[in-house]
Amino acid sequence: MAKQQVPVQEGLFTWPSDHPQLIARREKKTGRVYFPAIHNYVADEDSEEVLLGTRGKLYTWTIQGFLPKNPPYKGPETLETFKPYGVGYIELPGEVIVESRLTTADPNELKIGMEMEMTIIPFRDDENGNEVVTFAFAPVKG
Repeated sequence: MAKQQVPVQEGLFTWPSDHPQLIARREKKTGRVYFPAIHNYVADEDSEEVLLGTRGKLYTWTIQGFLPKNPPYKGPETLETFKPYGVGYIELPGEVIVESRLTTADPNELKIGMEMEMTIIPFRDDENGNEVVTFAFAPVKG
């Protein structure tokens, strides 16, 4: 039996979905977009929920080469099992720049300005046996 997939944070992206999208808020007065929507940067009555585009440009990136502090990081790795991963900022045209895990940690596969696409990846298993998933951005091939 397949594990049930649950999002790392409710309200962060549409899930379950065949075409998941990040959930943001747009301030009605200014049109400014805020992500993630769950942080309430603007009051609900002054903003509206918007679903962000799934493709953008790699604005900048780095490789996370050490185990992040827990909390807030809730990954399953230990100092012995940790593997570096890519982290980048993705500029979604006309919307916002989002920070995201990248699907690759190979510097040879990353170039500022390259096209990236959102995807959902496994993150860890929770105490109920569910597979916790999160969003990431992957280089667009071809």
